[in-house]
Amino acid sequence: MRPPDEIILALAHAVVSSRCLHVIAALGVADEIGDDPVSTPELASRCGADADALGRMLRLLAAHGIFESDGAGFRHTPASRLLRSDDPMSMRAFAQMMGLPVFAAAFDHLEHSARTGAPAIESVEPEGLWAYLQGHPDEERTFDRAMTAKAAADAGAVLGAYDFSRFATIADIGGGRGHLLRAILEAAPAARGVLFDRPQVIEALDVEHDRLTPRAGDFLADPLPAADAYVLMEVIHDWPDAEAVVILRAIRAAAPAGAKVLVIENLRREDGPDLRGQELDIVVLAMVGGRERTAGRLSELLTSCGFGDTRVIPTKGRLRIVEATAV
Repeated sequence: MRPPDEIILALAHAVVSSRCLHVIAALGVADEIGDDPVSTPELASRCGADADALGRMLRLLAAHGIFESDGAGFRHTPASRLLRSDDPMSMRAFAQMMGLPVFAAAFDHLEHSARTGAPAIESVEPEGLWAYLQGHPDEERTFDRAMTAKAAADAGAVLGAYDFSRFATIADIGGGRGHLLRAILEAAPAARGVLFDRPQVIEALDVEHDRLTPRAGDFLADPLPAADAYVLMEVIHDWPDAEAVVILRAIRAAAPAGAKVLVIENLRREDGPDLRGQELDIVVLAMVGGRERTAGRLSELLTSCGFGDTRVIPTKGRLRIVEATAV
C-alpha cells in the first residue's frame, strides 16, 4: 500500500495528467505518429506547438502508458493509438470533450454541487449544459463527435449481448444521431426503428436508413411513440430520480403490455469501491445533475413506473443492460 501522503499527492496532481491528455488530443499529436517513432521537434512543427513543452507533456503521458519514448522520439502504445482520429475505437473526441471550456469551468465550481446538490454547471450557465452547447456551436460539435464515437464503440458490445431480432418496432429514446439504432436495425433486418430526440438534434441528423423514422420531441413533456422495445442508452443517468420517473412513465404510457424497456448504462456496484462508476457519478452530478445508479435502484424506479420482471444482462464492454417488461 502506498504511504498516505503519496495517495493525497497523486490525487491532488491527477488534474495535471488529465489536462495534458486533453491538450495532446486537441493538438492531434497521435495523428502525426504512424508506425515509426517521430521526434519531438518534428511533432511540434506538425502540430504548431513548442517542442520543449510538448515533449514534457508527452513524457508525462508516456509514464501513464500513453505513448512511448525512445531515442528516436515518440511511438505509439495501444492506448495512444486510441487518440488517433482514424482508429475504429478512437477516443480522441472523448478526451477533447472532457477538456472543453464548459467542462473545465463547471468543475471549477464543483463546490456549488457539494453545498447545494445542484449541478455545478449552473454557475456557468443557469439553463444547463444543453442550453450552453446550443450557444457554443464549436463545443457542441466536439461534444457530438464524442457521443457519436462512444455510441459506436459501445454498440458492438450491446448487440453481442442482446437479441433485437424478435421486435417489430424499436424506439431509441434520446438516441442522438441514431448510430446505435442504425446498428440495431442492421442486426434486426425485419425491424423498424423510431429515433426520438430533441428537435435541434433531429433537424441536424445525418443518419439515413430506410427503416428508421426520426421523431422530434421532449421526452419530459411530449407523448412517446408506441413500440415493442424501448432503448435508452446512457439517458436515465443524466437525470435525477424525479425526471427519470417522468421519462419512464412516459414510456409506460406509450408501451403496449409486454413491451420491453432496455436501460443501457454503467451500473454502480452495490457495495465496495467502484472508481470508474463513482467518477462518472460526479461527472453527471456536475454537468447535468444526474447520478449513476445501482441495478437495485434502477429496478425500484422501473417497478414504480409500471414495469416488472427486471433482469440485468452483462455485455463485453463497460455497459450493462437492464431489461424490464411493461405490465
